[in-house]
Amino acid sequence: MAFRRDSRHADARYLQVARTLRKEIVDGVYPVGSQLPTEHQLCERFSVSRYTIREALRRLRDDNLVASRPRAGTLVVPRPSSDSYVQDVVSINDLLAFATGAQFAIESTKMVVIDDELAARTGLAVGEEWLAVLGFRRIEGAEFPVCRTEYYINRAFAAVGRLLQRHTGPIFPLIEDLFGLSIVEVRQEIAAVLISADLAGALAVGVGSPALEVRRTYTTSEREVAQVTINTHPASRFRHSMTMRRVRG
Repeated sequence: MAFRRDSRHADARYLQVARTLRKEIVDGVYPVGSQLPTEHQLCERFSVSRYTIREALRRLRDDNLVASRPRAGTLVVPRPSSDSYVQDVVSINDLLAFATGAQFAIESTKMVVIDDELAARTGLAVGEEWLAVLGFRRIEGAEFPVCRTEYYINRAFAAVGRLLQRHTGPIFPLIEDLFGLSIVEVRQEIAAVLISADLAGALAVGVGSPALEVRRTYTTSEREVAQVTINTHPASRFRHSMTMRRVRG
C-alpha cells in the first residue's frame, strides 16, 4: 500500500500510516504479543521515509498499543485496564463520575450538520457533520432527570452509535476500544444559562430558571476532537466540588 507523495503536509503521511497500523492492530492482524514489521519493511510498504515511520510508531506508543524495546523491535502490547487520565486538578474519572450513576435514556440518534447556533454551543466548525445523541440522565428512583445530555461524536467514530442502546456510562471508552485510540485531554467549561421552553417541561423546572451548562471536549493523541458532550443541569441539581492545596516553593 503506497501513499501519494503530493500531500500538502508531511504530517498527513505519518498520520495515515499510524491509522492504518492502528486499524490492523485493532482488527487482529497484529495480535497482542506479536511484532510489527521493521522500520525498513514499513518504509518499503508505505513508500515513506524512516522519519515518517518513526513518527507513526510514536503515535501508536502514545495510544498504548505498542512498545519499542531494544533488540526486540516494536511489540503489540495489551491496552491498560486503568483509564485514570489526569488533568491539572482532578481526574477525568472524577469529572465523569455522575455518568456511571445515572442512566442515560436516549431520545434520538442522528447525523447533524453543525449550524451557527450549534457551533457556538459546541465549539465545532460550521458545516461539519457529526453524530448527535440526545437524551436525559436519570438516577434510579428520582422523580426528575438529573440533566439534559447531548453527545456530538466525530463522524469518523460514528460507528459507536450502534452500541449505545446497550451501554451505560461514558462513551469515550467505547471510542478508545473500538478504534484503538487514547483520549489524552478533556477540556471542561461551565457556563450559567437559562432553561429554554423546550427543556423546561422535561426537566420539571420553570422556563427561564437558572441552570449550569457543562461542555466537555475530548481530544485524542492525534489532536483530533473525538467527542463533545453538553450537560444542562438545573441549578438545584448540580454541585461541582474541587479541592486545592497550597504548594510551598
